[in-house]
Amino acid sequence: MYERFVERRAEEALSDTPVVLIVGPRRAGKTTLVRKMGEAGREYITLDDQTALIAAQADPTGFVRRLDQAIIDEIQRVPELLLAIKKSVDEDYRPGRFLLTGSANVMTLPRVSDSLAGRIETIEMLPLSRAEIEGKLPTFLQRLFEGNFQNNRSAEVGDDLVRLVLSGGFPEALARKSERRRQDWVRAYLDSVLRRDLRDIADINKLTELPQFVRILAEHSAQLANYSQLGAAIGVSNKTGQRYVGLLEQVFLVETLQPWFTNRLKRIAKTPKLHFLDSGLLATTRGIGLDRLKADRVLLGPLLESFVFSEVRKLMTGSDLRLTPYHFRDHQMREVDIVLERDDGMIAGIEIKASASVSPGDFAGLRTLAEASGDRFAYGVVLYDSTDVVSFGERIAAVPLSALWN
Repeated sequence: MYERFVERRAEEALSDTPVVLIVGPRRAGKTTLVRKMGEAGREYITLDDQTALIAAQADPTGFVRRLDQAIIDEIQRVPELLLAIKKSVDEDYRPGRFLLTGSANVMTLPRVSDSLAGRIETIEMLPLSRAEIEGKLPTFLQRLFEGNFQNNRSAEVGDDLVRLVLSGGFPEALARKSERRRQDWVRAYLDSVLRRDLRDIADINKLTELPQFVRILAEHSAQLANYSQLGAAIGVSNKTGQRYVGLLEQVFLVETLQPWFTNRLKRIAKTPKLHFLDSGLLATTRGIGLDRLKADRVLLGPLLESFVFSEVRKLMTGSDLRLTPYHFRDHQMREVDIVLERDDGMIAGIEIKASASVSPGDFAGLRTLAEASGDRFAYGVVLYDSTDVVSFGERIAAVPLSALWN
């Protein structure tokens, strides 16, 4: 069993908060985690069980009334339970009363989030990070803001690195021994999410275009989100295309990364960037395997960028740092793939390269970001396919991609 970053955070939250909700994609390991936490005596209920589902739907208040120190798995299937939980918590505000999981982010529903304000802590749990898979303590984010990196001769590079990217982070996919079997799992998983989980949050009968839409999004991962173009590809409006992306965000298939901007720079791209949250799912959706990548290395760039973005997001879930991720691009196309802003205003930048070498020109975006941030700029790195850390000036360096987990 993998040790998950969010377990410590969940236990801390249960010690002082009445309701703790762990949200993330289906099959990311949420159920395994909460059942482990339930070994201390918490009653476990899953709304994937038809009998429990019917009972909860029929009488949410009565269903919750009998519960205390309980785990409710897949809460998005009956969001009305959250209002019943609010009533129960208002009558008895003891910490740790309810531990919930959701495979769709029900907290984006205004009626739910408003009613539970001050009573709930939401913790995101994504598929396994490479640090969790290898059982290593994550330190990349701290080292990034400190500018503290060292060479690593045992770093994964070349085809070994590509295999990690193609594998993704879903535990059941990783357990499969061959690339073909992992791809079969991913296809079945995606079909289940689009047919089942979206039905809990939307009228699925009007979303028959979604499988094709997901394939189109996969071709645009790590690019700016042009909703008009995306919608037109399946014959729907800009507004509908944006709604579809929002629904896929709610079930944690994709995430839009907002632009970072400052008044110091007048002409900056203000369009969000689109990323898939699992590189294995992205690769399978695009029909990319190891042989195809060997034949066409250009395909690795967008795949690698979304892989790094998802790794950073996973590290954020287990970090004590309070960070907000962005991307940056100016009118001269100088860009930084990931900009992290700490809660004290300090800025760090990450640019991603699929090559085994870098040049001074690869740091143009980071230098622009540093100038625009001034004293707020902590450090910037170009992550690349190598084992060596190479300084390219004050507060910028080329750093191995595997520094994310080594």
